[in-house]
Amino acid sequence: MDIKAVDRYIEDNLETSISELSELLSQPSVAAQNVGIEECAEMVASKLKARGFDVRIMPTGGSPVVFGERKGRSDKTLIAYDHYDVQPPEPLDLWDSPAFEPSVRDGRLYARGAADNKGNFIERLYAIDAILAAEGELPCNVKFIVEGEEEIGSVHLEPFIRENQELLSGDVCVWEIGGVDHEGVPIQQVGLRGICYVELRSKTANQDIHSGLGGSIFPNAAWRLVWALATLKDKDENILLPGFYEDVIPPTAREKELLAQQPDMNEYYQEKFDLSGFLKGIKDPLALAIEGVYEPTCTICGLTSGYQGEGSKTVLPAEARAKVDFRLVPNQTPEKVLAQLRTHLDSHGFKDIEIIDLGGNPPAKTDPDHPAVKLAVKAAEDVYEKPTRVIPMIGGSGPNFMFQKYLGVPIISSGAGDAESRAHAPNESISLDLYVKGAKHFARILMLMGQD
Repeated sequence: MDIKAVDRYIEDNLETSISELSELLSQPSVAAQNVGIEECAEMVASKLKARGFDVRIMPTGGSPVVFGERKGRSDKTLIAYDHYDVQPPEPLDLWDSPAFEPSVRDGRLYARGAADNKGNFIERLYAIDAILAAEGELPCNVKFIVEGEEEIGSVHLEPFIRENQELLSGDVCVWEIGGVDHEGVPIQQVGLRGICYVELRSKTANQDIHSGLGGSIFPNAAWRLVWALATLKDKDENILLPGFYEDVIPPTAREKELLAQQPDMNEYYQEKFDLSGFLKGIKDPLALAIEGVYEPTCTICGLTSGYQGEGSKTVLPAEARAKVDFRLVPNQTPEKVLAQLRTHLDSHGFKDIEIIDLGGNPPAKTDPDHPAVKLAVKAAEDVYEKPTRVIPMIGGSGPNFMFQKYLGVPIISSGAGDAESRAHAPNESISLDLYVKGAKHFARILMLMGQD
């Protein structure tokens, strides 16, 4: 493959690609609110068809999956996993420009979904355009699996993959994520923690009540929920669900070796997030790296009850809700954690607290020394001109286990993400410079796949 011609195309057509990405970013597609999902799936399908892919919009029990396939010279097949759904844009008042009105400022493109994950999807098409312009064909087969529920736990993806294993089969999967770390060094993220996400609900009456009438004689849903939440962890950060830690396995010696090669994040985290220190008083860089991804969590993500507007309103809440996520490590499963949570609440006198299962995935990881990981590292060499750091596990979660369980593929990463991307937060963005580099990296992955 004439990689210089590919690079020239990428460099000369950035504005065109960003225009196409902006079109996709302008289409809201919030799975949590069921906003714009069908419309966005159609848009994704049209963009794959424009590149000569055979495309299907395939139904699931929820958002459809867009599947596209195009044959290449080699019989090797690269799977590109992406998702077209995005996080809710709220709080809207914290955006410097509207979330679904893409804006370029100081070399960055701002919009909800720019980093997670519409940017990487269009970036990959950008690389494919360059290859087709230079070569007329792809060096290997490429399959896109683009789902619409990643941000709500991929709740309908597993049966879809299980029922379509032959159609979806391949040799290597490039995951949705990728890019560089806070020092600008390219990274390979080859493992994801699992997640169990729930909503806890307390209901003590059929309506909110004047606090003067009921404050001393009626049960208060907010207090009820606060007391239940307080039983989940102790002051030393130990999660108190029965048997919660019994399946946890520590990182391997090789994984610890790779973590020890990562930069010391103490000062960076404290400065970036204005922290005074870390939980459990951790200071050692390696201990911080291990604790950050190989220790399971219980996080209160949000609390809602009663009156929270300006001024005062003397009300006794009838209902209270809390969003809670448990980040899981090998070999925990969301199903077991759900059962442990129910048992725990019941045994502490909170049988009345309702648990709403909002989805989850177990953790999964690829051998950091797998040939596919080495291929991705090699593909990055002349793009970033810095050695790649291989990260065996990251704190985030996703449905990567499904691809390993049913398709048996190793998972690698490539993309435009960086430490300033603010995925899931207001002012989400990508660097245009890294967008170009990510496209070049993806093109080289395809090239090396075709040579393998």
